[in-house]
Amino acid sequence: MKPQKVFWIKNMVCKRCLKVIKQELEEIHVDILSLELGKLTVHFDTDSGKEIDKKITEILHTNGFEITKSEDEMLVERIKLILIELIMELPMDIRINTSDHLAALLHRDYKYLSRVFSKNEDTTIEKYFIKLKVEKAKELIQLQQHTFSDIAYLLDYSSVNHLSRQFKNITGLSMTDYKNSQIWERNFLDEII
Repeated sequence: MKPQKVFWIKNMVCKRCLKVIKQELEEIHVDILSLELGKLTVHFDTDSGKEIDKKITEILHTNGFEITKSEDEMLVERIKLILIELIMELPMDIRINTSDHLAALLHRDYKYLSRVFSKNEDTTIEKYFIKLKVEKAKELIQLQQHTFSDIAYLLDYSSVNHLSRQFKNITGLSMTDYKNSQIWERNFLDEII
C-alpha cells in the first residue's frame, strides 16, 4: 500500500475550486484519494514524492491557493470554511450560537479557536463572520429578488435594523444607497479578512 500525504489548502471555498484542481491533478496523473474544501489527500510514491509534491504545490499556487504551513493555519482555514458554508445555505438556520457550532465541529474549546484565529488573521471570528454575512447581503441585494427584511431573515439577523447597522459599518453605505448606486462592488469570499 502506497503512503498517503495530506495537503491543507488555503483559499479553497467553492465547488468550482475542487473541479479545477481535480482536473489539473488528474492531467499530471496524481493519484487523488480525496479532495474536499481545504483538504487534498493523495497517494504518495516515495520514489517520486518530491517531484509530485512540487507539481501539486505549483498547480495550487497557479490557481491562487496556498498550502498551510502549520496546524494553526490549518485550523484557521477550517474555521473560515465552516463559516463560509454556513452562509451558502439560505436561510441560515443556526440552532446554536456560532461559537458552540465551531467548537463542536472542530473539537476544540472556542477560546482556543478564537485566540488562534485572531493571532493569525488580526481580526476576530465574529468580525470575520459579519463581513461574510455583509458580502452575502450584497449578493442578495444585487439579485433584486428579496426585500431587506427577507435578506435579514435569510442571514439569521434578529431584525433588518441589526443587518443595516452592520452593513453600513462594513461598507460605509446604507443598504438602500448600495442598492441604488448600481456600482456593486463585491469581494471574493476567500479574500475577506
